Amino acid sequence: MISRMKSNTLSASYPIIATLALLVLSERAWGAGDPARGATTFQACAVCHSTTAGEHMTGPSLAKIWQRKAGTVEGFQRYSEAMKKANLVWTEQTLDKWLANPGALMPGTSMTFPGLGDSKAREDVIAYLQAVSEGKAPTTAHRGGGMMMNMRPSKVDLKKAPPEGQVTGIGHCGDTYVVRTADGKVEKVWEFNLRLKTDSSPLGPQPGKPVIVGGGMQGDRAFVVFAAPSEISAFIRPDCSAPK
Repeated sequence: MISRMKSNTLSASYPIIATLALLVLSERAWGAGDPARGATTFQACAVCHSTTAGEHMTGPSLAKIWQRKAGTVEGFQRYSEAMKKANLVWTEQTLDKWLANPGALMPGTSMTFPGLGDSKAREDVIAYLQAVSEGKAPTTAHRGGGMMMNMRPSKVDLKKAPPEGQVTGIGHCGDTYVVRTADGKVEKVWEFNLRLKTDSSPLGPQPGKPVIVGGGMQGDRAFVVFAAPSEISAFIRPDCSAPK
């Protein structure tokens, strides 16, 4: 009788023990990511995302997303409707699904990232984002930022641009922009290769003092960055008088 009772007790408790074991294993699995490796992998994301609070780029700052409801980062205005309506919180599980395939987790998202197929790499990035949110990011990690399409470790303060970057005038003639800078030089750029941008952040240019920044793998493209959109049309003048 006693033997039968022991057997029944063990049988009844086995599912509980098994469940606890699975929970422990699951917790260990999610905690297996390496933040330092994740910081390195994250550099591919740093073109569009900063890990500095309040510094938004193509995508929102990821400085404090851990355990945050999706689509709620303060100051970011470019969320897709799918993201704004999503009822999920960024945890290990949801971030893993998002990094694996954003479109599958959230149909209609504007996120163009195709997904990270390596599960270990996803674990590392997740560990890095958790460390960032907790103020424990690896000291070797590079901060996201910089001009669009530039893989720079930090955003440049355009108010401190040297004379060769300070634009004093922009003329337009035919299909060519004529850019004059404070060092006295004149640069002619094919209109298709000159991008006109704005940066209203604290690191953007001073009002009325746009800055030219190089871009493109061949060095054939450039960005002229203004403090506000209203400056662009007022700054550019029809001008075919520049030296040929």
